[in-house]
This record gives sequence, structure tokens and C-alpha cells, in this order.
Amino acid sequence: MSRPVRIAPSILSADFARLGEEVRDITQAGADFIHVDVMDGHFVPNLTVGPAVVKALRPHSRLPFDVHLMIAPVDSFIPAFAAAGADIITVHAEAGPHLHRSLQLIKSLGKKAGVSLNPGTPAEVVDSVIGDVDLILVMSVNPGFAGQRFIASTLAKISAIRARIDASGRAIDLEVDGGITPETAARVVAAGADVLVAGTASFVGGRAAYPANIRALRPAAS
Repeated sequence: MSRPVRIAPSILSADFARLGEEVRDITQAGADFIHVDVMDGHFVPNLTVGPAVVKALRPHSRLPFDVHLMIAPVDSFIPAFAAAGADIITVHAEAGPHLHRSLQLIKSLGKKAGVSLNPGTPAEVVDSVIGDVDLILVMSVNPGFAGQRFIASTLAKISAIRARIDASGRAIDLEVDGGITPETAARVVAAGADVLVAGTASFVGGRAAYPANIRALRPAAS
């Protein structure tokens, strides 16, 4: 089945000194989502942004804000990110004691709910919540930093999750994040992904290069 492939530039690789302009520029360049990586220095070894930054960026783009929460415990922060303007909120399977409860909280706030799997998290984790998610995010690097090398062994997991999504009959996005380049994009799309998170590959070269960067990721969609 042919699926439209969407590009979700991660603002982790943007110029933080001009973040609002960067969001506007990458939107105009042809992005489909704005991917916001939220890290707490505890669940992952880095610190990034909070709800105030999401709220400040919200007027700069009409694209869906795809907010990836790499924080634990996660539940107490979900309402703040929902109120700040997130459209999709993704939590890690290990980010709290009750994954189903976290997903239900996101849905109760009128947002799309996603679950993320680290490279070491097995595909089977999604089986108990596949009826509750709108998006499954497969990390193809260990979360925490931009610019890491793609972990090729995650391709088998992407394929296994694609089979689960297809068997469910539900419209669930399969997103991949980490080491996405024009070369790896083709491989993850072939494995079943339909949303590509690309930080470095989207923002390299400055604003004049953004349209070409996004176009270079799209041949995988054809």
C-alpha cells in the first residue's frame, strides 16, 4: 500500500538564536510537521526546551507540532505541553509506570498520542497499546543528541511494527528519528516508515538550503 511520506524537521538542529524565524523558514521550505525534542537531562543525557518555548513558537507555523517528550516521569508535564500548542504528544514506553494511562491523558486533552521505542526497546511493547496510539516513533539512534549515526538494526523493528499497524487496520503513523539522510530515508521508507524526523539533514546549509534539503529527503516517498 502506498503511503504519503511526511518530513518532520527537528528544531534541535535549528539556530536557537533565531528559533521563531527558523520555524517559519522550514515551514515555507515544505516541511509537513515541526518536530520538537524535549529532553530533561534525566531520561536522556541532554536538556532542551519546555512548554514556554513551544508556546512562543506556536504563532510561527500552522503545521502540526509533533512534540517528543524524552522526560520521566512524564505525566505531570503532558497538560502543559498540550496547552502550549502541541498537536501530537509522544511519550516513551519507559517514561512512566502506566503507559496506557499516559496515552489516555494525552487523548483526553484532545491531542494525538504517540509512543516511542528506543533502539533497545522491543517491537512487542506496542502490542498492548496499538488500539490507543495515533503514532509510533522508532528511535534509530539512542535519544539525546542530534547528528548521530543511524543504527541499521532498527530496520527490522520498523518492518515488524509496520506489520502490526497494517494488521490493526488503524491509521497509525510510523515515524523514525535518528540519522535520517537522503540515503537512510529510502531504507526506512522501504521498511515501512511514513514520517521522517530529520534534524541535521533539514537545517544544514542555512535557510537558502532548506527547500533543497527537504526535497532531497522526498525521493524515498516515490
